[in-house]
Amino acid sequence: MTAQERADKAAMLKSSGMCNCCQAVASVFADTVDLPPETLSQITAGFAVGMGTMEATCGALIGASIIAGLRSKGNGTVRLSKQILSSFKNKCGATICNELKGVKTGKVLCECSECVRNAVLAAEEVLK
Repeated sequence: MTAQERADKAAMLKSSGMCNCCQAVASVFADTVDLPPETLSQITAGFAVGMGTMEATCGALIGASIIAGLRSKGNGTVRLSKQILSSFKNKCGATICNELKGVKTGKVLCECSECVRNAVLAAEEVLK
């Protein structure tokens, strides 16, 4: 699957309501990690809506970092996550859910489906 196909599939999963942002990102990488898809979905279930309050890191970005940890087997994951975060921020304009959604400013920087798409693309760039 190409990076764009993964990104499109993740955006569709989020838009359909089948997954939260974190689950949508992680699920499209299920074929690249050593975990059953159901377990991956369970692990990522709690990272929705900026960890439930829109005050924290975007769930899509968390999903990409979880995949980085699994793919790297924990070796250098902090460095990889930092690179993913930087790419995501360049694409989306922020990394915190409420900033992305414009809660305080009224200006949406990036819709959820685009955050999901951009998190997948950032992960693909860094983890290739």
